[in-house]
Amino acid sequence: MQTASPAAESLAGELTSAYLYRVIAAGEQEPRRRRLFEELARDAESQAGHWRAVLAHEGVAPESFRPATRARLVAALVRLLGARRLTHALTAMKVRGMSVYRDGGPMPAPRNARGLPSEHDELGEKHQGGAAAGGSGSLRAAVFGVNDGLVSNASLILGVAGAGASNATVLLAGVAGLLAGAFSMAAGEYVSMRSQREMYEYQIALEKAELEAYPEEEAGELALIFEARGMAADEARQYSAQLIADPTRALETLTREELGLNPGELGSPWSAAIASFLAFALGGAIPLAPYLAARGPHALAASIALSAAALFGVGAAISLFTGRSALAGGLRMLGIGAGAGAITYAIGRAVGIGLS
Repeated sequence: MQTASPAAESLAGELTSAYLYRVIAAGEQEPRRRRLFEELARDAESQAGHWRAVLAHEGVAPESFRPATRARLVAALVRLLGARRLTHALTAMKVRGMSVYRDGGPMPAPRNARGLPSEHDELGEKHQGGAAAGGSGSLRAAVFGVNDGLVSNASLILGVAGAGASNATVLLAGVAGLLAGAFSMAAGEYVSMRSQREMYEYQIALEKAELEAYPEEEAGELALIFEARGMAADEARQYSAQLIADPTRALETLTREELGLNPGELGSPWSAAIASFLAFALGGAIPLAPYLAARGPHALAASIALSAAALFGVGAAISLFTGRSALAGGLRMLGIGAGAGAITYAIGRAVGIGLS
């Protein structure tokens, strides 16, 4: 099978982007955003002309364009759900300007004393915001990881205990469940974060190549995004021209504004995997701990009591992210965990009786 040349792939990418920009613009109700995507569509078609000229110089006649199946599927979802809900999918398909949907829509850029956006103010504010969001997101993931391990292993232990198994068997099952769940969470998080990072790195590399191929067009796209976010057109063009003059600053700003990414915070797959493993293992160890110290029915009673207290505590902690009262959040999580444990215990008891 013949492989398409880089120029042919770039041409198809620009035409696909133009197709999706027009789909987004057709469904966009906010005038500035609609104009942004209409202009981006025209810019993408102009950049496609650059790649047609490259192909012509190579003596290659470009094929007629027809959106690929993936592009048509994403376009259908955009028409159905709106672009805001598909920002990640659109970014992965080389659609720029998704940052205008950040924080609910267009926002005026920070200004300095001359009325122009301050590079340090704007980028610094975003960096701090990203760091705060990243910190909050990590804490939230840790809390939910502990909750997953707690509910999962408590239910497993109750199910095995309900079947009439000995303490040694319950302990063995609990350890196996803790390790299996923790490794599963870690593997899933690693694959997810690795795939996400590879996609981001690919998009940044594309942005760098486009910046080198046609910097003026990239400056125009950046100016359109600034304008859609509330900046005056003349100021947006002037500021974009200043940024594009410095390739390092330009790539960082394009990555932030066109892709909505912080190039310094793409995430570490190993860190995410280790954090997921530890959070799940911590939660899974709570109902298991009494079986290491107690014997007979006291171990099960202690496991239930400790799990109930931990469930309430986790529910109260989750309320920090939901805005609910700590008491309501704790009682809700306690009820959910108690229900899951009771059902598993009943099933284990029924299975145990059936096998005896």
